[in-house]
Amino acid sequence: MTQLSLDPLSLYRLPWSLTDNPIAWLEPTQQCNLACDGCYRQNVKSHKSMPEVVNELGTFARLRNFDGVSIAGGDPTLHPDVVEIVQRVTEMGRKAIINTNGLGLTHEMLKALKEAGLVGLTFHVDSHQGRPGWRNKTEAQMNELRSKYVDLVSRVGGLAIAFNSTVYEDTLDQVPDVVDWAARNIDRVNTVVFIMYRAAQKEGFEYFVNGQKADVGKLVYTIDAPRKTDIAAPDVVAQIRRSDPLYQPCAYLNGTFDPESFKWLVGLRVGTPKRIHGYASAKMMEMTQAGHHLFTGRYMSYASPLVLSAGRSALMTTWAVDPGMRRAARAWLGSMVKSPIDALRKQHFQAVVCIQPIDVLEDGRDNMCDGCPDITVHEGKLVWSCRLEEYRQFGTLLAAAPTKAADVNGKHLPVITPAARD
Repeated sequence: MTQLSLDPLSLYRLPWSLTDNPIAWLEPTQQCNLACDGCYRQNVKSHKSMPEVVNELGTFARLRNFDGVSIAGGDPTLHPDVVEIVQRVTEMGRKAIINTNGLGLTHEMLKALKEAGLVGLTFHVDSHQGRPGWRNKTEAQMNELRSKYVDLVSRVGGLAIAFNSTVYEDTLDQVPDVVDWAARNIDRVNTVVFIMYRAAQKEGFEYFVNGQKADVGKLVYTIDAPRKTDIAAPDVVAQIRRSDPLYQPCAYLNGTFDPESFKWLVGLRVGTPKRIHGYASAKMMEMTQAGHHLFTGRYMSYASPLVLSAGRSALMTTWAVDPGMRRAARAWLGSMVKSPIDALRKQHFQAVVCIQPIDVLEDGRDNMCDGCPDITVHEGKLVWSCRLEEYRQFGTLLAAAPTKAADVNGKHLPVITPAARD
């Protein structure tokens, strides 16, 4: 078995940048029908008008070369013009993706969204959302709800399906339950994402705006009681490998100040609901991103379910250049020896992703996601969506300075911003 490597030089550093990136992050509403632990957005009934939405799409088109639009919030299914928003994105020649908790989603809405050009959905589902009827459930129990959403989307058909889960101190050891569930549903679930919990803690730092001390308590993601906010990508990787020892990342985004931090860590596995045959290596991801950019002029965001079900073709054509696919091809051949009917089954790709949001370093610098896809628009400028509330409350980003009580003995002290992505 190949030893897991988290050496950034052995992985493909995704070439995404501020202006050339697969995703634009559009927030047409602040309203949400849940109050998730760790949410980074003030929950108010405030929808942007269609002229405002169109203006923001125009800002993206002017400043950012993107392949798809993540329509988020709040929960965009609550926006009265969500179908028209999807249609506008489609008319731009871009992929429309809905980011939702799923609570307000219906079969009729899904049909209308698909007719408007929707490409896929990302559901945020985890055990800390306070969902009616799902409180105090484990992540394994939440898989029942995840399956209901998969069934709902599958009945409409042709849409990509992804799931986000925030990882907390008390759910870290439950990551394997979600990984196992996703493997059993690899033919219908295209992506599963684990986002490490973050929050703004008052203890350890003071915060300033233009040299003046700021009241961080104004931010929705501030917490008073200390909580564990330093879960890192390697911690989640270790849990994933409890479920799937083959897990091998192939690509990453590093931090803006710490080149060894894994802000986005991507693994791409191939197999069937009965067996995962292996993971692609860096070359496969490089060919995918560079090839898509070469032929379309944009880096790839969501791939269609049809493309992701072409694992057999990929196994037969990329094994010569990609070590991971070579190992997966050998495992696939082994499956065929044991059960020849496996040769006839579709082999599906599924992305397993870890996202480690902002870390505040011991000297107060913000270690952000370098090349982050979740960049949004605020007053005509591109800003990190996870810190939008700082722009709204203070007009700019907060600057952190460690207090004398801060533990700065070589530790990274994650402080600002949460992880929920609804």
